[in-house]
Amino acid sequence: MNTKGEKTYNLEDRTIKFAKDIVVFVQGFKRDPLLMPILTQLVRAGTSIGANYCEANGASSKKDFTNKIFICKKEAKETKYWLKILESTVMDENEKCDVFWKEAQELTLIFSKIAASSK
Repeated sequence: MNTKGEKTYNLEDRTIKFAKDIVVFVQGFKRDPLLMPILTQLVRAGTSIGANYCEANGASSKKDFTNKIFICKKEAKETKYWLKILESTVMDENEKCDVFWKEAQELTLIFSKIAASSK
């Protein structure tokens, strides 16, 4: 139990929340043919983080676990990329994109640390 008032996170819950938030965010956009590929890629990458983390937790070996964690890291970095593209094309969503980018950055750092310590 946390007695110091610090936030504690279940990483699986955190990645699920992130994925849900990305999906809800994307649902708010008009179906612009130029924007759709960006939104599709953002949803794919943003939801893949948690899916791969769940797979890592059920890994059959340490090598399999490490590989899935590296994929989590890769997908978090890709999510940041698509958020920056979206931010530069849809100016009125900069604040939301920035919030999502910061969470994706934190997830990148978390998965980087897990990957480094699992070698």
